[in-house]
Order: sequence, then structure tokens, then C-alpha cells
Amino acid sequence: MGKTLVAYFSASGSTARVAREIAEALDADLYEIAPAERYTAADLDWTDKGSRSSKEMADGACRPALAGELPGMEAYDTVFVGFPIWWYVEPRAVDTFVEGADLAGKTVIPFATSGGSGIARAGRRLASLVPDATWMPGRLLNGSGAAAWAREARA
Repeated sequence: MGKTLVAYFSASGSTARVAREIAEALDADLYEIAPAERYTAADLDWTDKGSRSSKEMADGACRPALAGELPGMEAYDTVFVGFPIWWYVEPRAVDTFVEGADLAGKTVIPFATSGGSGIARAGRRLASLVPDATWMPGRLLNGSGAAAWAREARA
């Protein structure tokens, strides 16, 4: 089995906690999908249609710039991609990552955190962005069990 990468975007820290748990359980590399411009509390105010996150999510073509370089994908066979659910799908920064990283031929397994929305719509949307990867069913991971699920999902 080749190496595993856990790539994640986290605005509040919830998804980062889950990503670290998965990476530790799998002895995987960890990569933060960090926007070039970090989100402020005002940016994340989903009740404000003028907030940065609201504007980004209203524009399906929006691809926020990321900080730093994308990881070299040559060494990885499996990539877990984690994110919070925003407006029923993944944040646009995650789209920037999946379209920019070379995921062709990789097994990609999404996971998410959410206050109430499921991951199915995000999984379908991500798979449509990079159809030449093998997309596995994702999982919403709000509580315990991330490590056990990740070991099973990668098997």
C-alpha cells in the first residue's frame, strides 16, 4: 500500500481536529488547505449575504487562492479530503485544492464536519470536479470514531 495524505480545510478547528486524528491513525502525511487570505469571523457570517463566505459559495466558479504550494502527489495512492459543510457542499477553497492537486489515478475519500448537513451532495460535486480519480463514499465525522472509520475506508 502506498502513502496516504490527509488534506483538510478547517475554518473553526473542528475539521482540523478530525484530520489530525485520521492522520495519526493511518500514519499519514497531513496537509492544511489554507486560503491565502485567512477567514475572519465576519467572513464566516453565513447570515450576512455580503460576507466573504456567502459571496464565494454563491459563485460556483469561485476558486480562492491558497497559501503556499500544493503537495507533490507522486508518493500518494490515497488522499483523504476533509472540510466543513458550507451551504450543503464543500467550501470553494477545497475546490481549488482538488482541481489544482494532481489526483488522477488516486483513491480519494472525503470526510466532513457539519452542524446538520450531510456529505452526499459534496461528494458528488467533488467527484464531478476530478472525474479521473477514484472517489469513495465520504463520511460525516462530528464525534468519535474517525480513526476506526479511516482505517476501514482505506483498507
